[in-house]
Amino acid sequence: MRVHYGIDSCKEIIKPVVTVGTFDGVHYGHQKIITRLQKIAKNCNGESVLLTFDPHPRKVLFKDRKIKLINSIDEKIKILDELGLDHLVIYPFSEEFSKYSADEYISELLVNKLKTNTLVIGYDHHFGRNREGNIQLLKASNEKYSFKLEEIKAHEIDEIKISSTKIRRAIDDGNIHLFKDYCGRFFEFSGKVIHGNGLGKTIGFPTANIVIGNDDKIIPSNGVYSVICRLNNETIKGIMNIGFKPSIDNKNIRTIEIHLFNFDNDIYDASINVQAVNKIRDEIKFPNLEKLKKQISNDIVHAKSILDNTND
Repeated sequence: MRVHYGIDSCKEIIKPVVTVGTFDGVHYGHQKIITRLQKIAKNCNGESVLLTFDPHPRKVLFKDRKIKLINSIDEKIKILDELGLDHLVIYPFSEEFSKYSADEYISELLVNKLKTNTLVIGYDHHFGRNREGNIQLLKASNEKYSFKLEEIKAHEIDEIKISSTKIRRAIDDGNIHLFKDYCGRFFEFSGKVIHGNGLGKTIGFPTANIVIGNDDKIIPSNGVYSVICRLNNETIKGIMNIGFKPSIDNKNIRTIEIHLFNFDNDIYDASINVQAVNKIRDEIKFPNLEKLKKQISNDIVHAKSILDNTND
């Protein structure tokens, strides 16, 4: 897949078969659109193109609201590449661009710059200033412009019954096991290993403390999770705790800690990719460290049972 940062390098795309959207989560509904895109591109000897935006439009239009994204732009690139898309066009979303009328959006972006051969769009897609553009406008404009229009009907999308909002709610609620049902893969994030308080090692369960550089990335609710980690090209299973460590300190700082099974290497400053498989339990405050240690031992047994029966 070729990634275009901006639209100036898109002139070489052959008969662009285009769809447009943020595609946050790249769930099964999104994947169905991409499959349709690829089929049309193959039939017309063209190339499949996804036009997306960065930063996310909501971050620009609603600056006072906290945004929660399922995927970072780098994660989205990786997923779309694995799906076999030909081109990903990442267009910079700005306040100025948000003021484009729907007609300007069509003429400038889709026609003049992308040279769209075929536009594949969902029945409920909106675009342009105040979301004034829709499938009806595109149909009305179809005689004016040369590109073909392929509509994905309501029943085709609705029968999948998945949305990015539904996925975010599942993550927020800790129902992380549903993510694979919606997207075909585990929820993941990446971060850097930093120094913690070292208590995990003293009680026999050394942990890697993870900091995520992307403030917009959604993180699951507090609790203990079974995880699969990728570190220095090695896959390692473990358990993760997200929360405030109420049994250990009162600093009220939310942390992410991972205990990797059969692993005790020095990995400070290393980058780590984490796939959350299942939530084991909520975060609990224990009366003493002995009860905490016993619970962690039980959590590890539970997590291993889950992970041993997991296809990653």
